[in-house]
Amino acid sequence: MKMDMNTPMLLFLWFTILCVVLPQTHALWIEIPSSGPKCISEEIHSNVVVLGDYFLFSDHKNTEHITLSSTVTSPYGNTLHHLENATHGQFAFTTAETGTYTACFKLVGSNIPAGGQNLILDWKIGINAKDWDSVAKKEKIEGVELEIKKLEESVDIIHQFLGYMKEKETNMMEASEKTYAKVAHYTYISLGVCISVAALQVWHLKRFFQKKKLI
Repeated sequence: MKMDMNTPMLLFLWFTILCVVLPQTHALWIEIPSSGPKCISEEIHSNVVVLGDYFLFSDHKNTEHITLSSTVTSPYGNTLHHLENATHGQFAFTTAETGTYTACFKLVGSNIPAGGQNLILDWKIGINAKDWDSVAKKEKIEGVELEIKKLEESVDIIHQFLGYMKEKETNMMEASEKTYAKVAHYTYISLGVCISVAALQVWHLKRFFQKKKLI
């Protein structure tokens, strides 16, 4: 079988698609303690779709009356999802600001086992949260074309993330420069005060010795 000259490039393209584009497993197995909440967080930039699906799972007996209290908050503390007395739930939102988004879960009930309960959370972000079946039907694409479109969106997301990291680095550098300037300013002031105090002490001692006629 003769190998076409473009075969290595196609293999490389498919390898890239498999590693970068294809949806990865986002299901998390979380152990919720018998007392207090269990929180997980994710740093996400703005204008990103987030989907979540969670449910309690346990092999203990007499846990049918145990429920969840769940809350998802934004970096500024805004509540994006809240549910009480449920064993499963879903949340969906588009991020409005860049930062750390937090999901907290707490057990509610009278027969909570000492070891707590297990929660399965399917958290999908960005490209993995998109309904690609609907996209394929709407744009009438499939196979390699669909995977290339996924790759294009992945590259766009990576580009946005790099821009966010660059902006974050710039802000940190500006904050560092301001801090250094303030430290230098306070150092000069402290040095000036020390020199002034030393000069005043010398002047005071000189007058004291002159009054005592020691010099």
